Amino acid sequence: MQTLNRLHTVALMLCAIFMVTMFTSCIDEDEQPNTPTGNFEALWRIIDQHYCFFDYKQQQYGLDWQEVYVKYKERVSDRMTDRQLFEVMTDMLSELRDGHVNLGASYDYGRYWAWKEDYTSDYSDSLERIYLRTDYKIASGMKYRVLDDNIGYVRYESFADAIGEGNLDEVLSYFLLCRGLIIDIRSNGGGELTNAERLASRFVDEKTLVGYMQHKTGTGHNDFSELKAQYLEPSSRLRWRKPVCVLVNRGVFSAANEFASMMHALPNVTLVGYRTGGGSGMPMSNSLPNGWMVRYSACPMYDSQKRQTEFGIEPDISLHLDDADTRRGVDTIIETARNVIKGK
Repeated sequence: MQTLNRLHTVALMLCAIFMVTMFTSCIDEDEQPNTPTGNFEALWRIIDQHYCFFDYKQQQYGLDWQEVYVKYKERVSDRMTDRQLFEVMTDMLSELRDGHVNLGASYDYGRYWAWKEDYTSDYSDSLERIYLRTDYKIASGMKYRVLDDNIGYVRYESFADAIGEGNLDEVLSYFLLCRGLIIDIRSNGGGELTNAERLASRFVDEKTLVGYMQHKTGTGHNDFSELKAQYLEPSSRLRWRKPVCVLVNRGVFSAANEFASMMHALPNVTLVGYRTGGGSGMPMSNSLPNGWMVRYSACPMYDSQKRQTEFGIEPDISLHLDDADTRRGVDTIIETARNVIKGK
């Protein structure tokens, strides 16, 4: 059963095909030597021709990729070591402020984590243990139980943990008499988009617009296809019609961010917590002359209102964990969600 319409699948395939075709022609026409300067030039050019958020990030914080080139080229010479080069190129990529942009060598993985490290976590595993207790149930990647006020609670830590249709049937059946459902995806860094779609499909009864997608059509910064609408199809299995709260924080990224975006488009769903970490550009990767791998955001995705979600999604109810509550063993965000479901 498909959860998103065929257009989504086709768009993903087209994005990959365009990126592979464009990269191949680029390398054939302008191949760089395997030297520090050659690898630097290759990296800058790959990003320049294939990265998908230049205009958006220029608007948000003044990113100028040409200025970045000038700034970091001064730090590169053919006399530097591999590790020195790796440091310079990782610093250059960090100018994009993108958690999907990474540089991979055999000894390290360059990454930009300030998208979450510069914020409070708004999640505590100690508090989670208080709410789940020790007798919670486990269905594949989901931990779940019924809270004392007859509200279902599901903790889903990573969309890399597969969930099957049978898992979801059992969990939703278990909560059948509950007044509402809390889905806690705080600090969920993403994983497989199919898992996010499979879960979200249990909360719609009809084909529903949940977002838009584009793909690159050329090497220019503004070479994009038209926005393609993305629809969520209802599951043919057991579906949930009661109120839902999705708990989010800054650690919600990539496929988890997409799940939050899809759920945010649904009328019976309330997002509670802090703004998500974002990561809305579907990542692609290519290799440098020395064999290092570079990953980058290639195909931008938008919410149902055509808004960028690369820098996160603002919840319906925005709040942090309260320190006084935490000392008392109370999760402020879970308690707020419980009150939403009870209509308080």
